[in-house]
Amino acid sequence: MANQNDSFIDEVTDDLRRDRLFRAFRRFGWIAIVLILALVGGAVWREYAASQREAQARAWGDAVLAAQAEADKAAALSAVDAQGSAARKLLSEMLAAGAEVEAGLSQKAAERLLAAADGVKDDPVLHDLAQLKAVMAAGPAMDPARRDALLSELSKPGAPFELLALEQKAVALIGAGRTEDAVVLIRQIQQRDGLSEPLRRRLAEMMIALGAAPEQPAGPGPQTMTVAPAG
Repeated sequence: MANQNDSFIDEVTDDLRRDRLFRAFRRFGWIAIVLILALVGGAVWREYAASQREAQARAWGDAVLAAQAEADKAAALSAVDAQGSAARKLLSEMLAAGAEVEAGLSQKAAERLLAAADGVKDDPVLHDLAQLKAVMAAGPAMDPARRDALLSELSKPGAPFELLALEQKAVALIGAGRTEDAVVLIRQIQQRDGLSEPLRRRLAEMMIALGAAPEQPAGPGPQTMTVAPAG
């Protein structure tokens, strides 16, 4: 008899649990459904957005290739639709500037790059890259004060292209006939960490051209000399 009572109580308890679960599902089940739909919808949207980005990048690449076949390559490259991407717009302008350098329009290329840099001020890497390429494109034709101001900013400690900007400072010193200052600066650059092999080779070649030993062992000393503007 006791077993029958226990069984009856268990059945009633199970029924109560099922009834409570059913009522809870009717009351709160929509939350779970919304969460599931949100997760599925988010995954679908991410997949769609990724496919859209891939399609835009492919279309931009095709347009760039087509522009390079045009008679006025620089104008065609500059006109390529970046589809709202500041990075793609900058790359188009850099390619256009490269075409202008090839055509002997280095100063025009430099101005194009400086204008393009203003469009990506929120991205330090792209901004500094455009400015550095502007300095390199213009070379000695750039106003010395403007060049020195740009290189001073680009060669600040921690800047994305600090070492390359210091290299351009050395190039400017050589162009100004300040070979001793250039040698001192190059030696200091050679002692810095993070030198790429191509940069190391270029620095060694510059030292040889200046009649100095290609490289000295790294040792303690000042990080970078303070150089007065070349002019």
